Amino acid sequence: MSFNAEVDAPIKTDMKTWRFLWQLIAFRPWLFWINCLGIIFLFVTAMVPGLVARDFFNNLAANVDMDDLGLVWLIAWLLMSALGRTAFLVVCQATNAPFMLTGAALLQKNLLRRIMDLPAAKALPSSPGEAISRFRDDVDSVTEVLITVNDLIASTVFAIIALAVLMTINAGITISVFLPLTVVIVVANMASKRIAIYRKANREATGQVTGFLAEVFGAVQAVQVAGADEQVGAQFRRLNDHRLKFAVRDRVFEQLLESIFWNTVNLGTGLVLLFAGQAMAGGDFTVGDFALFIYYLAWMTDFTSLFGIILAHYRQAGVSFGRMTTLLAGAPDSRLVQHGPVYVTGSLPTLPGIAGVGADRLHILQVAALSYRYPEIEQAEDHKSAGSPENGGRGSILEISFEIERASFTVITGRIGSGKTTLLHVMLGLLTKDSGEIYWNGVRVEDPDTFFVPPHSAYTPQVPRLFSDTLKDNILMGLPEDEAELSEALHMAVMEQDVRGMEQGLDTLVGSKGIRLSGGQVQRAAAARMFVRPAELLVFDDLSSALDVETEQTLWDRLGARPDTTVLAVSHRRAALRRADQIIVLKNGTIEAAGKLDEVLVSSAEMRRLWHGEKEPGEED
Repeated sequence: MSFNAEVDAPIKTDMKTWRFLWQLIAFRPWLFWINCLGIIFLFVTAMVPGLVARDFFNNLAANVDMDDLGLVWLIAWLLMSALGRTAFLVVCQATNAPFMLTGAALLQKNLLRRIMDLPAAKALPSSPGEAISRFRDDVDSVTEVLITVNDLIASTVFAIIALAVLMTINAGITISVFLPLTVVIVVANMASKRIAIYRKANREATGQVTGFLAEVFGAVQAVQVAGADEQVGAQFRRLNDHRLKFAVRDRVFEQLLESIFWNTVNLGTGLVLLFAGQAMAGGDFTVGDFALFIYYLAWMTDFTSLFGIILAHYRQAGVSFGRMTTLLAGAPDSRLVQHGPVYVTGSLPTLPGIAGVGADRLHILQVAALSYRYPEIEQAEDHKSAGSPENGGRGSILEISFEIERASFTVITGRIGSGKTTLLHVMLGLLTKDSGEIYWNGVRVEDPDTFFVPPHSAYTPQVPRLFSDTLKDNILMGLPEDEAELSEALHMAVMEQDVRGMEQGLDTLVGSKGIRLSGGQVQRAAAARMFVRPAELLVFDDLSSALDVETEQTLWDRLGARPDTTVLAVSHRRAALRRADQIIVLKNGTIEAAGKLDEVLVSSAEMRRLWHGEKEPGEED
C-alpha cells in the first residue's frame, strides 16, 4: 500500500500528545478523578466474587460443612459486591459524558476563537470540509481516547491488586499471566507509524467529502442551471470511493491489531490454564485457587488487550492533535488546550452591548500606497499575464492612496476585476496587505483585522451570509435586544415593510443562507445587522446590486439624513454616484481618477465608459 508524500508526512507538534491529554484532564479534574475512582472501585468490587468462589470451592473440596451463617455471609458478600458495582457504575455514567463534552467543547471553542481572530484569507489553512472534519472527527477521537485513560488506570489498579493476591498462591503461574503484555507492547510500538499514516489519510479523505458536500449544497441552483447533476454525482462517487479506500485501510488495520492483541491474550490464557492443570495434578493448586485464577484471568486479559488498544488509540490521538493544531495557523500549540469558560449546560451568557469609540471618533481616514497581489496570480505570472503586467493580474491592487473625511460619502467604482472588493478587503484586514499603511486620525492602524470592527467600522459584503435562524437572530447576532435600536436598524435598511408582511415577523426562519428571502431582502437584512451596531465608518460592497432603484434611493436618502454618517461604498449605480462626495475610479488595480462625479466624468474615459455602460471591443458582458 503506497501513499503520497503529503499523506506520509508526519504531523509534528510542539507539545507531546500526553501533555495535550493532561491539559484536558486538568480542565475539569474533579470530573476525571471522580470518574476514575468510580471505575477503580467498580473493578475492586468485582474482585469479591472471585474470593468468595475460592473459599466456597475449597470448602467443598475439603468436605467442610458450611453452616447457615457461613453461607449467608458468602451470599451477603456477593450482594454487597453487586450493589457496590451498580452504585459505582452510576457514578461513572454521571461523570463520563460531562467530562467528554466539556473537553470537546474546550477544543472546539479554542479552535473557533483562533479562526475568528485571523484575517479571512488566512483563517483556514485547508478546505472548509477539512476544517469540519477536524472540529468533529478529530475532537471526537481525542475525547474517546481521553476517557479510556480512566479504564486503563482502573485496570492497572485491578491488575496490581490481583497480582498481589495471585502471587501468594502461585508465583510462577502469576508471572506467566503477564507474558502476553510484553508481546502486545512490542506489536503496538512496531505498528505505531502505520497507525498514524492510515488515520491521517482517512481523516483527510473524509474532509474532502465533507467539503464537497458543503460546496454542492451552497451551489444547488448553479448546478441545476448548468445541467451538471451527473458530473457532480460522479465527482461525489469518486471522492466517496477514495474515502472508502482509506477508511477501510484504517479500520481493517485497527481491527487487525485488536485481533492480534486478543489472540495473543487467548494463547497466553491457554498456557496459564495448562500450567494450572499441572499444578493441580501435583497437589500444589486447589480447586478454589483454580476458580480464583479463572475469574481474575478474564479481567487480567481485558487489561492486557486494553493496554494494546489504548497504545494504538494514543497514536491516533497524536494525529488528531496534529491536524487540529494546523488550524491554529502559527499560534502556540498550547492554545488548543488553553483553559477558559465553556457553556455545556445552563444558559448561555448575555453578551454586552458594543460601546462607542469615545474620543477616538473618526475625523479622517488615510490610505497610503496600499498594495496586494493574489498569490495564485503571482505563481501563474510566468506562464500567462493576467490583466495589467504592472500590478500582477486582475483583482490585485497597487499603490492605492486616498482620504475619507468624516460625514462624507465615498464611492469606489470600476469594472469587474478592477480591484474594488480587494481594496475593501485589504483595508478591513480580511486580506493581509503586501505594503502600504492605513491611518485613523493620523495614527497608524497596526492590525486592521481587529481594528475595523464595531465601533470603529461595520461592513456589509457583496454576498452577505445569513444563518439558518430567525431574522432577528441574524440581525442581532448575540447582541442584547433593544427594541428601539432594532426598529431604527430596520428603518435604515428599508426593511420595515418587509418584516410587517412576514407572518412571523422578526421571528421568521430565513432558511440556509437566507434561502426563504429574496436577494434584496438578504442584502437589507445584512445592512440592518450593520446598522444595529455603533460604527464610525459604514462600508458597503455593492449593497444595491440586488435592490430596485426606488429602494436603493430610499436607503441612500436615509443614510444621508443621518448626521455625521461616514460611508465608503463600492457601487456602479447612478444613485450612489450622484450622491458621492468623492468617487474613486479603479482600473487594473490602480486609481485612474478621483473627485466628484462631474470632475471624473471629464477627466476619466474609464468613468465615462462606466457611466454610459460602454464596452471596449471584444469585452464580454
